[in-house]
Amino acid sequence: MEWYEVGIGLLALLMLFIAFGLPIPFALAAASLPFLWQIQDFSTSLVSSELKLWGVWIDYILLAVPLFVFLGELIGRSNIGPNLYKFMHQGVRVRGSAAYGSIGACAGFGAVCGSSMVGALTIGGVALPEMIKLGYNRRLSSGVLAAGGTLSVLIPPSLILLFYGIVTDQSIGELFIAGIVPGIILISLFVLVVVVWGRLKPEDIPASESAMSMTIKQLSFTIGPILLIGLVITVSIYSGIATPTEAAAVAALLTVILAFAVGGLSRAGFVEALFATMRTMGYLGLLLSAGVLFGFVLTYFRVPQQFTELFLSFDLSPYLVLTIVLVFYIILGMFLEPVSMTFITLPTIFPLMHAAGFDLIWFGVVYTITMEIAVLTPPVGLNLYVIQGIGRGSVSIGDVIIGCLPFILALVTLIAVLILLPDTALWLPGVMR
Repeated sequence: MEWYEVGIGLLALLMLFIAFGLPIPFALAAASLPFLWQIQDFSTSLVSSELKLWGVWIDYILLAVPLFVFLGELIGRSNIGPNLYKFMHQGVRVRGSAAYGSIGACAGFGAVCGSSMVGALTIGGVALPEMIKLGYNRRLSSGVLAAGGTLSVLIPPSLILLFYGIVTDQSIGELFIAGIVPGIILISLFVLVVVVWGRLKPEDIPASESAMSMTIKQLSFTIGPILLIGLVITVSIYSGIATPTEAAAVAALLTVILAFAVGGLSRAGFVEALFATMRTMGYLGLLLSAGVLFGFVLTYFRVPQQFTELFLSFDLSPYLVLTIVLVFYIILGMFLEPVSMTFITLPTIFPLMHAAGFDLIWFGVVYTITMEIAVLTPPVGLNLYVIQGIGRGSVSIGDVIIGCLPFILALVTLIAVLILLPDTALWLPGVMR
């Protein structure tokens, strides 16, 4: 069977199964099996599938995923996340402080949790009702919080960067380091969006906001846990003391202690965090397993290699290839969520990027930013529906989409900066080496 027949057949079957409403992990596996049977008989393929499933669950690197998910769930169910927003709001005593505080709180949350949706849900659950009550425009409020959640995807630790490193076999530590400077730039661009919005539509931001000052004890209980957890993760990984998995384990244990000690976490909240982590990992585990099986079929029939050779035979410039890939991901992101895209497309796309001459650490950061755009674009933009759900009827999905448009422009601007100045992402990993 020719490689292009396998590639087209896999894609067609996958789209067909998804259109029928089959969950993506099962759609990936079901699309892979007919081509796996071309290589192995039924009984052997059954054993292969079981081994792929088992291999994902016992992979040492992948142990970091449930640990980071659990960490985020603990923070979301304790007072640590909401208190961070209150601190940022009260610490920024300028017009628009709630909007700036939301961006800062999302950035701080992103430094300890790698999930965009959990970030938007945790900070948005506190900030959105408060901003609307203060008199902020609904579109600005919802746009700030939906886009702010994406900071958790770029600022390390990031689950998307973690999955990218696993699929492409790149250093997860270097990927995390490479996301720091672009993350800081993105925070600055989001702040700039709010500043410009306030200048163009001053009526959308209240002239004054009331905020009570915090005592030293309240400040330490508010900012201390986030700083401590963030330092444990960053220092241990970047100094080489611990692997990402070990850092995630220590950080998760520390979060349990802090959530109970100063975060007001109840026993029921702890149990809910455990069950939420298991539900998330049940889906992710199946997705990872099916993605590995899908990737095995692709690799066996040399689809990524042949596709790369075919693409390069057109003698396109590297930047035109990059533009095509980015447009492809932005369009695909309107229909698939980032984790699924990572395991469906990256096995074919990353060899093409490498052959085109792009650094895979750099491309990992660019790829992650396109995934941030994906969670903000309808009809399947996860953060859009999270923020709309928090609004409970006071914010429409149209308000969230329109509010996100300037922030999507900021994300596109960051991609342009990375293309023009690749060292924006590569400088810090180079220094750390």
